[in-house]
Amino acid sequence: MSPFLGQERSYWRAVTACFLAASTFWMLNALNKVYTTRIAYPVVWRYDARKYVPVQPLPTEVAVNVTARGWKLLRKNLMLDVRPAEIVLGRLPGTKFLPGTALRPTLMGAMEGMQLNYVLTDTIFVEFDRLVSRRLPLMLSPAADGTALPFLAQFSPESISFRGPSQVVSRLSSPYLVHLPQAPAGSSSGSIRVPIGGPKLVTTDVQDVYIRLQPRPLVSRVVSVMPELHNFPIGQAYTIRPVRMLVEVQSFGADTAGLDLSQVRVLLDYGQLHAADSTLQPLLTPTKPPIRGARLLTPVVHVSLTSPKK
Repeated sequence: MSPFLGQERSYWRAVTACFLAASTFWMLNALNKVYTTRIAYPVVWRYDARKYVPVQPLPTEVAVNVTARGWKLLRKNLMLDVRPAEIVLGRLPGTKFLPGTALRPTLMGAMEGMQLNYVLTDTIFVEFDRLVSRRLPLMLSPAADGTALPFLAQFSPESISFRGPSQVVSRLSSPYLVHLPQAPAGSSSGSIRVPIGGPKLVTTDVQDVYIRLQPRPLVSRVVSVMPELHNFPIGQAYTIRPVRMLVEVQSFGADTAGLDLSQVRVLLDYGQLHAADSTLQPLLTPTKPPIRGARLLTPVVHVSLTSPKK
């Protein structure tokens, strides 16, 4: 290291310039040489986008082995003035794959200044479907347990056009269910802006809709229920009038088909008997949705006791 000690600044500037010149000449000399290497060459796909849509993402590059000067390889790595190979797809949606050998003419026509040795990608798998449109009416999604929400919804617009792969669009429910971001505690007279969303690869003609909420009317029906007897004396004969209890059940119209009337129960407890007039007041047990309300229409029951036979 002794020759480098105590040198002036001009000496170091000269040494640095020599190193820069040497490295520049070395790099220029290296770029002028011919190399054989593996690269990923860009490709673009040509098909009738008005009729077909890819179900799976199409590859953007193909692995190939090429021979070219260093300048060409550098321009390709920097993506400077590189013309992608155009792959034309026909006979859709029947075409499911392309062998690597079928890509050779297209790649050779796109590579300028590079010699294609062989295609490393053996097979490219593609999946297309027909592009269809379908207009569906909108409906408010029910609660998490499947019961109707306590309000009706008016949509603006009332229907939406869905566009996408045939196998996805054909499976969309009609009417299309719209989910509220957060279910309101009660009815609302204003409008709520709700995003539509949708399945993957499916687009809509609008991104969101406006929903105006209104109270949903209840539907009533009267059911006859056999009461459950509690604490009645064993071995004692008795009669009950009336034998069956009438109960008014309320629910939303959308839930009437799925009502479980077995949960409507009426109890008669002999311990609550009024001795003065031999009457019992029936007790209605609590109900759960989709039943929204229940009212007992039989106010009292008359109980008559008879002496047991010897």
